[in-house]
Amino acid sequence: MSASRTDPKALMEGILAGERTALARSITLIESTRADHRALAQQLVTALLPHAGKAIRLGLSGAPGVGKSTFTEAFGSFLTGHGHKVAVLAIDPSSARTGGSILGDKTRMELLARDPNAFIRPSPSGGTLGGVARRTREAMLLVEAAGYDVVLIETVGVGQSETAVADMVDMFLLLQSPGGGDELQGIKRGIMELADYVVVNKADGDFLPAARRAALEYKTALHLMRPKSPNWSPGVELVSALRNDGMDRVWAVVEAYRAALTPTGELAQMRARQSRAWMWAEIREGLISAFRETPAVRQRLASLEGEVEAGTITPSLAAQELLKLMIGR
Repeated sequence: MSASRTDPKALMEGILAGERTALARSITLIESTRADHRALAQQLVTALLPHAGKAIRLGLSGAPGVGKSTFTEAFGSFLTGHGHKVAVLAIDPSSARTGGSILGDKTRMELLARDPNAFIRPSPSGGTLGGVARRTREAMLLVEAAGYDVVLIETVGVGQSETAVADMVDMFLLLQSPGGGDELQGIKRGIMELADYVVVNKADGDFLPAARRAALEYKTALHLMRPKSPNWSPGVELVSALRNDGMDRVWAVVEAYRAALTPTGELAQMRARQSRAWMWAEIREGLISAFRETPAVRQRLASLEGEVEAGTITPSLAAQELLKLMIGR
């Protein structure tokens, strides 16, 4: 990128002025892995930090086929239609593993992508899930500084991506499709425990009876779980994103959640814990990166991996040797 595209002061001024080009360039900067770009990105994020934090941060997860893109577009359009500015940031664990792109999300949400009060940004490809989550956190701060008051962070409902999203949002919405029964049995308890609310999509036409049955089963499952907050009990909402039905009810739930947790200070405490967890995640990422870049470690790593695989040395002893090489002892 040219110097004019990476100048923190110019980018900051553009973001605060609401310029979408400046916002897009800034996110591209924070996605860069170049050391000089990372330094500039940190300058930018630090300068914008006082202007961020005013949005409601919503996490959204759902298995493939649940209608997540349709819901996101319908919900986002409802919000922009009621005077909100909406940013959609996506974490895709498949892109972290394979380097694949999720730009398809943007093409599936054509109406929202053209909305002047909406901003859609896929996660960067490559790297680790932790790295993708880090850049998503920084992108969240940038869109908030740009004036977006609702941030939707979405992920495919697989792997550890739900935990990554739950650790950076105020409220976590779990999107499900009609089914219940066997489908409910297949839902990981851990994912259900993350949910602050369950939204059953496709509650229309022939699917409506199944959606109602599923909603009852999800309510029962949530009732048996210990709530994350003493001030909030998760529930279930039926919607049809295809028919734009229920978006107002979901937003009413979000507002009720914020009204329940803000006066008690719980929401502020949650964000403080998330910031602390973010710091430790950065430390872990940095230590692993420094470990792999240590010359002595690079020279010995491949041979020790072979010895571990061959069973001639225990993984613990191999790790200890490599760590000693890193710290020079």
